[in-house]
Amino acid sequence: MDFTLKNKENNKASFNIELTKEEFEKAVQKAYLKNRSKFNIPGFRKGKAPRKIIEMNYGEGIFYEDALNIILPEAYENAVDSLELEPVDTPEVDIEQFEKGKPVILNVEVTIKPEVKLGNYKSIEVEKVEYNVTDEDVERELKAIQEKNARIIDASDRETKEGDILTIDFKGFVDGEQFEGGTAEGQRLEIGSNTFIPGFEEQLIGKKKGDKVDVKVTFPEDYFEEGLKGKEATFEVVIHEVKEKELPVLDDEFAKDVSEFDTLEEYKNNIRERLEKEAKEKEKVEFENKIVDKVVEDSEVDIPEAMIEHQIEHELKDFDYRLSLQGLGLDQYLQLTNSKLEDLKEQLKPIAEKKVKTDLVFEAISKEEKIEATEGDIDKELEKIAKEYNQEDVDKFKANMKKGDLSFLEAGIIRDKIIDLLVNNAKTI
Repeated sequence: MDFTLKNKENNKASFNIELTKEEFEKAVQKAYLKNRSKFNIPGFRKGKAPRKIIEMNYGEGIFYEDALNIILPEAYENAVDSLELEPVDTPEVDIEQFEKGKPVILNVEVTIKPEVKLGNYKSIEVEKVEYNVTDEDVERELKAIQEKNARIIDASDRETKEGDILTIDFKGFVDGEQFEGGTAEGQRLEIGSNTFIPGFEEQLIGKKKGDKVDVKVTFPEDYFEEGLKGKEATFEVVIHEVKEKELPVLDDEFAKDVSEFDTLEEYKNNIRERLEKEAKEKEKVEFENKIVDKVVEDSEVDIPEAMIEHQIEHELKDFDYRLSLQGLGLDQYLQLTNSKLEDLKEQLKPIAEKKVKTDLVFEAISKEEKIEATEGDIDKELEKIAKEYNQEDVDKFKANMKKGDLSFLEAGIIRDKIIDLLVNNAKTI
């Protein structure tokens, strides 16, 4: 095999692959052995006809296409390695020379990874990020824990108020006609949660168990159901249950019940410590993100459309997976939001572009700074992960990891090292 680079510009590379007649002959023989059982030749058992006999009956080139398919993947891999190319899309292959007794010459064109012009990434200036935990933050967190530990008790002997939890039936009508999706029985609704159409919950305040209420609302202009946008509707509502939250008293006993602390003051101090730790982590993450965004913004790269399209597909799969965790499928989501797949892809495009550019910039920095994941780095990270999964035998844990998992691990280590480099060289303003 011989490889010749013809052109390399604008994120495209074209090159020739030259196969000797001996190399191509071996591929033709492999194609014959692979496909001979498909031919019925009179006088021969199926699959036993010699190659020459099949070629005489079906033409000399009967196995050529399969031969190319057999030899091309290996030839292509050898070519991109030899020519030091980094393809990012499927190549286009044309036959330039295909004559008996001569070498087979293939012309290949493929989109390649673009070059990155890095900005001055070692002197980035960004604003300092700071989050301070206040007494109000601690009280808000304590209030949330109090709400979480509330008892739900019956309150059917009084009128409903903000915060009550109702069990209702309802039927929705638009222009006097009952509409699809506007009916439910035994629906749980917390007044003030704003989970229903604006104005719905407020009209149930002051009502009692057993009351029948006509709730009049107007659907928002941006409502997901096209036929209901901006429409006036009436819901016939029946209140079956009225319940309320009984909040526990915030005292030392409460602290003992919900934590390992003996006093409320100790528990509040612990909450403050946790919130301060979270605040510091938030500061760190936001500071790093600001630096990364600035470094990426200051770098120049012409991203091939193919890379963006591949990343959009990746984002789409990730989005579909996150929907599945909520019991939804992508088709259901598109139906609920009254949108098309192309609309969703367009929304994901800026995210994909930023992700691709960031990856390319990080790769360029890693090459420039010769940053890599050493065996020691990988072993240290594996020990950490093994410990999290209660795996004592780290060597066995490492052996069981798939190659893709290790590559992902190495990429994460390199990324962390790059971020450390950028942060250590950044200046706060």
